[in-house]
Amino acid sequence: MNEDDVVGKVYDARLVRRLLVYVRPYGWLVLAALACLMLDGLLQLVGPLMTQRVIDRALPAHDVPLVWQSALLFAGSLVIAFACQYGETILTSLLGQRVMRDLRRDIFGHVQRLPVVFFDRNPVGRLVTRVTTDVEALNELFTAGVVAGLGDLFTLLAISVMMIWIDWRLALASFGVIPFVYWASYVFRAKVRDSYRDIRTRIARINAYLQERITGMRIVQLFGRERAEATRFDELNRAHLDANLASITYYALYFPAIEILTTIALASLIVAAAHRVEIGALTVGTVAAFLQLVRRFFQPLQDLSDKFNTLQQAMAASERVFRLLDTEAADTGAAAARHVAAHRPRGVTVEFRDVWFAYDLGHVARDEGQSASPEWVLKGVSFRVEPGRTLALVGHTGAGKTTIINLLLRFYDPQRGSILVDGVDVREIALADLRALIGYVQQDIFLFAGDVLTNIRLSNPISETEVAAAAARVGADRIVRRLPHGYGQVLGERGASISVGERQLLSFARAIAADPALLILDEATSAVDSEIEAEIQRALSELMRGRTTIAIAHRLSTIVDADEILVLHHGQVRERGTHRELMAKRGLYDRLYRLQAGALRDALTTESNGNAHAALRAGA
Repeated sequence: MNEDDVVGKVYDARLVRRLLVYVRPYGWLVLAALACLMLDGLLQLVGPLMTQRVIDRALPAHDVPLVWQSALLFAGSLVIAFACQYGETILTSLLGQRVMRDLRRDIFGHVQRLPVVFFDRNPVGRLVTRVTTDVEALNELFTAGVVAGLGDLFTLLAISVMMIWIDWRLALASFGVIPFVYWASYVFRAKVRDSYRDIRTRIARINAYLQERITGMRIVQLFGRERAEATRFDELNRAHLDANLASITYYALYFPAIEILTTIALASLIVAAAHRVEIGALTVGTVAAFLQLVRRFFQPLQDLSDKFNTLQQAMAASERVFRLLDTEAADTGAAAARHVAAHRPRGVTVEFRDVWFAYDLGHVARDEGQSASPEWVLKGVSFRVEPGRTLALVGHTGAGKTTIINLLLRFYDPQRGSILVDGVDVREIALADLRALIGYVQQDIFLFAGDVLTNIRLSNPISETEVAAAAARVGADRIVRRLPHGYGQVLGERGASISVGERQLLSFARAIAADPALLILDEATSAVDSEIEAEIQRALSELMRGRTTIAIAHRLSTIVDADEILVLHHGQVRERGTHRELMAKRGLYDRLYRLQAGALRDALTTESNGNAHAALRAGA
């Protein structure tokens, strides 16, 4: 069952204890709200008592001052009740909002520390639902649930005691319909519970669908998928509407049913009181007071049924939220003694020792006794890169190049073998320290919706002058100069307001600004033209001097000067050596290089012929 479908217990003491951790700092808000609710509950008795007083005492005696006194007392109680209800609303809303703020802060902070493998298995839409819809359900728990429910219980108790104190026989006549109210509430809770579960599932599906389609809007428009995607969204939207309409239907049936039962209780009261009034055993004022008390008795009773569902939904939401918070975060390092210096201008030594890795077992601790044979992405990979040297990784798609980088960055951990940086296993290095050593330039560049300065600087505590110097080293400064606000220019989401090549230049500036000891390049020049590529290559030559560099290359012409080239094939290192040595072997690397060189010659010939034809047509 999808975790979005989990209903949860009506009351789970374990979850309540965890929620109280977030409530405890605001205990004064809870106490103040309860005080307002209890005072409001007591004030509900003033109206019926004043009614009895006027009818039984003031009117028979023609005591006008007593009427005025009773009216003023009732008006005063209404004013105080208004203040209590206003204060209760403000206090519980403040409580709910503060708890939501703290929960969302903790959830977002925890999500940032989760391992990459977690995001491989959980869609973004579901995580967004955790931070929004589920936390909002907990807000309902505090604003209209537990605190207000305690107030309703107190009001019920106060009214019941008053009714029994005034006349226990009339009280019993009024309570006769309570079993029917309980039965109606029980059926209502069961139906609404299923309806709420359906609504929650539908909104989670809408969130996931919207996130994916909006992120991939270029593909949707490029392939003319607008109509098909709109139709699919309409189906999801219609299902969500139907679930909400079902919930509304249950409410539309329940509240009139309670109103009918309340009317029956009033009728029973009048029938039971008629004979006693006639014989003088009961006053009309007492009956009038009872009529008001009964009306006020059933109001919190039906509210409690609705709050029961609020409590159940909050329990289910808190179960999902705490399940997310209980997900184990990425290992940040085995021991404090393994902290390393982030700034190492001479570079670092990187070594892979017989590394085996499979994505389907990435979340499992190494276990040599696995019964099923996993699909190994890397098989016994070993190599060593010395400080100041450059290692290039080449091979066909799926050969394992990017996986090596992911393991080095500790997005995943290998099942067998070890990865060492300066002789220390990366699993024993504090994660923040490890990644501070590394400057990573991805092929798929990600820029945040913020200004250029922030995107280059990120977490590095460097000045704007140093940022500008880093941009100048890779030629990104000329791009920034063209922007209306320079380094203060706010970019669109994922840097959509600038070209792919310009985004790649900014990512180079970001890597250089970090002044890393280890530089990782994932086909770093794939999205730039030849002129910019030549400029970047010159900057990279300067940048890589004295640093350890690992480069993934699809275009083999960009890594011919590497100190060592590893040729990967189906997760294994098949060949290694310099460009010259590998070409001399006439093996896999030689074939890859010649294939690319032939494809490049064909492309250049086609382009040259096209330019010649264009020139002839222009001349004609």
